[in-house]
Amino acid sequence: MNNELIMPVEISIKEKKKLSQGKVMQVVVFSRCTMIEVESSLNENYYLIYYKNNLVYGEKVEKIEKDSFIDKIRKIGIVLHSDHPFLSAIIPSQTATIPNKNKLFSQLQNQYSLQEVAYIATTLDSFFTKKQLSNVIYKIFYHYRRNGNFMQAFQIIKILANFAPDLNSAREIKNSLEFHSYMEFYTSSSLSTIQQKDSLFVEWHCFKYRLQPDEGKMLEGLLRKQDSFLTLLLFWMEKVEKYSKVTSIEAYTTMALQFVSMEKWIVTLDYLHINPFQVLPQTKSMIEEMLQEEHYETAALYLMNFLNALPDTYEEILHTLWEHLDPTFIATHIDTFMVMIQQLVLEDGEKQSEQRLLQLIGKLLETYDLKEVHEKLLPIQKSAPHSPVFRKINKMLTLLDDPDQMMELGQYYAEFKQYDEAIECFSWEMELYPDDPAPVSQLSKMYQNKGMVKEAFAYHQILDQMK
Repeated sequence: MNNELIMPVEISIKEKKKLSQGKVMQVVVFSRCTMIEVESSLNENYYLIYYKNNLVYGEKVEKIEKDSFIDKIRKIGIVLHSDHPFLSAIIPSQTATIPNKNKLFSQLQNQYSLQEVAYIATTLDSFFTKKQLSNVIYKIFYHYRRNGNFMQAFQIIKILANFAPDLNSAREIKNSLEFHSYMEFYTSSSLSTIQQKDSLFVEWHCFKYRLQPDEGKMLEGLLRKQDSFLTLLLFWMEKVEKYSKVTSIEAYTTMALQFVSMEKWIVTLDYLHINPFQVLPQTKSMIEEMLQEEHYETAALYLMNFLNALPDTYEEILHTLWEHLDPTFIATHIDTFMVMIQQLVLEDGEKQSEQRLLQLIGKLLETYDLKEVHEKLLPIQKSAPHSPVFRKINKMLTLLDDPDQMMELGQYYAEFKQYDEAIECFSWEMELYPDDPAPVSQLSKMYQNKGMVKEAFAYHQILDQMK
């Protein structure tokens, strides 16, 4: 994956009168819940819990306790880390306003069903004590039982028993004769039958066991029915990552483009080790548009990881990049571009490529010494063995350790616009032959090329005196 195309995702957190800016470090999706971990500029870790893309609650937490909701979903949820290119599409809002903690559950009851409130309560054990949350769930249970809604009451006590397995009273109520028939319904019925009575439980169950064939298929059906295409897309990505099995790429591309641009989707496919330029024909027109707008480096960044596996129809695009890319950019990514340059030099012929190679080698010499540059460019040299540029490099290597050849070596360095190395060579030559005006003349030229007028004039005066 090309990290140069990945920008960190930031989020603002409003907490009472305090505003914190932070970077999203991790997102975990589990059923209808999303957990977002944010590292603030003060290195504080905030955890935000969303339900159906609405912020429920969040706080700064120093340590996530074992077996808490956040700890569990990190193990069983769909996890995206900070380097995932699809991360920004999952963040519901760039600003998270933390609600009043004391009024939280009364507000939740105005937004969601009581069963959902009970389930949401189990996701907040990093911010409330288990006793506080259990009391909330108990109240909902007794509300249903008082009103004779025993199926709903059983659903709530089942949520509580799973949330607090050490709570004997909840376990005893769940296993009591009063709820035996409901227990029997859950243990003996098919998921499709249970779904008619308890869609929340079935979705939770299928999400937990989503990588099993039956549960996975049922989850896909549930998500499609709910128009939960973002979660469906994340599920598809997870399977691609785990099993390297790519299916329905065009259908999921159409789905993805509801949430991200084609450019972002290409980077996402790269992250999933899918070559978008092989499987999506429309990507070629996107790259061509970048070239028309002269965004050569951007186009190269998208293509970079696939240069050796592009369709033949991209040949003209590669020639355009080789012709227009800044030599500094190519030098920075020389290892990635090596095979492409090798092929293009072979196709274009030496004359067309000489100027580009001259510029490229000049840029490489700014970072690496002569021997390293020679070593790096050996594959290209094999494609153009008679290139005058490479003959110069090879000649420079023979002169490198010969103090009597510093004048010639300096002239070669000057051709590659490496004026500092050339100055060093001519200065050495001037010391060896103080009566020779040639190195003095070259020193004046080199300083002039560097824009150092004062130094250039000083050597010009010395040259006049010598004459």
